Amino acid sequence: MRPRLITSCLALVILAASATSAADSKPPELLVFAAASLTDALADIGAAYTRATGQTVRFSFAASAVLARQIEAGARADAYLSADEAWMDYLQARKLIDPSTRHIIVGNRLALIAPADSTIGLRIAPNFPLAAALGSGRLAMGDPDYVPAGRYARAALTMLGVWQQVADRIVRADNARAALVFVARGEAPLGIVFRTDALFDQEVRIVDLFPDDARLPIHYPAAATAAARSGARRFVAFLTGPAAREIFTKYGFRLP
Repeated sequence: MRPRLITSCLALVILAASATSAADSKPPELLVFAAASLTDALADIGAAYTRATGQTVRFSFAASAVLARQIEAGARADAYLSADEAWMDYLQARKLIDPSTRHIIVGNRLALIAPADSTIGLRIAPNFPLAAALGSGRLAMGDPDYVPAGRYARAALTMLGVWQQVADRIVRADNARAALVFVARGEAPLGIVFRTDALFDQEVRIVDLFPDDARLPIHYPAAATAAARSGARRFVAFLTGPAAREIFTKYGFRLP
């Protein structure tokens, strides 16, 4: 073989090896399972994280319970962000998250909402006339048996002494955003959702906010999964950094 041809072949081999090495060193795309109420904020945070690190992030949004059970069933996920601590506890008890990475990233509040053109006026207080305000309609909220927003809503209404008045008049939605859609379409005269979901939807208005109560804190925990790939722990840590905190604040979340 001619010397010039040998040199060219060697150069091609080196270039191919370098390309393979670069591909191998590229961090894997992360798959993050997250509560539906985090959709808008995490879209911006994911983009900010990619700009800062070069690693891309893909999100799967659904009810916290649905995502937790998918992880339990073996679904591939690198991190999990829940709308309450109960479902994170559920995964931790089954050793499916890395507890050393678990922390609360943001908080939220509950809002009573109505369609944008509704004239309903209520002030939330003990024994407030929620059932009367519904008329012949129903109250839209996340399913209180497993959706965090629904569980928070049931607990708040119970504490206020009005749950029994409306317990059999609930439209049980798969998540808080689905409950908001029922109200936005006029299919329910009132609904209870997270404040952050209602803030940027022009088809609904906030009738009143539920009062803060230390007994009913609304916390969103995050953690890398036990099977997380490279970069997942860095992403979870990024969620409490200044860039993410600014974005969460923009979307109406409360910082811990």
